[in-house]
Amino acid sequence: MKRIIFLGFFLFYAFAAVNKVAAFQSGDQQLWNTESIEGGFSSLWKVKLEEEFRFGNNASDLYYTHTDMGVTYKLTTHLSLGVNFREIFEKKNGVLIEENRPHVNAIVKWKWLDFKLSDRSRLEYRILKNKANSWRYRNKLGLVYPAKWSAMEIQPYLADEIFIDFAAAEYNRNRLYAGFKARLSDKLGTDIFYLWQSSKKNDSWVNFNIVGLKLKVVF
Repeated sequence: MKRIIFLGFFLFYAFAAVNKVAAFQSGDQQLWNTESIEGGFSSLWKVKLEEEFRFGNNASDLYYTHTDMGVTYKLTTHLSLGVNFREIFEKKNGVLIEENRPHVNAIVKWKWLDFKLSDRSRLEYRILKNKANSWRYRNKLGLVYPAKWSAMEIQPYLADEIFIDFAAAEYNRNRLYAGFKARLSDKLGTDIFYLWQSSKKNDSWVNFNIVGLKLKVVF
């Protein structure tokens, strides 16, 4: 486990060093850390609680946290439906802003040539203080390599997520993931990834280079 965590931090700082000059031109180097606990109370129902912390300004400043909780129902072999609620605190211009975000999800899973594919559609309602509430749609398409390496069952994957803001009637964010998942024990898993996020701001696009580390307890 320590080696997996060390690898995640090593990848982040190595990437930040290589892209130090470009970071000032196109965005920030960030570290995102997520812990979650997940369990099923039947073969069809699953509950999950998640905490996430995001560090910006070359991973030196905690600027974002969220708590997300929800329930998922397995409707068919390939389709699951979920309802979640997320509470967010994000620092903007030195001020901590609260946002409440209920969201519903439809997750479709299937196989192609032994590759595992998934497509998650998310509709979220963004409730912000001193700002009009708004709807946003997100779609995340993922592909997992079929092989599992070593006793830790390491599996590489790729994913891409788009964001569509209904209030602005525009596509204004994209996230491209490349990473791997691994099993640390029977009930503990990890996910280490590189994420390239491109966000539209003031009619221009800003890029962010992110390394993410997730730990998940399953019971």
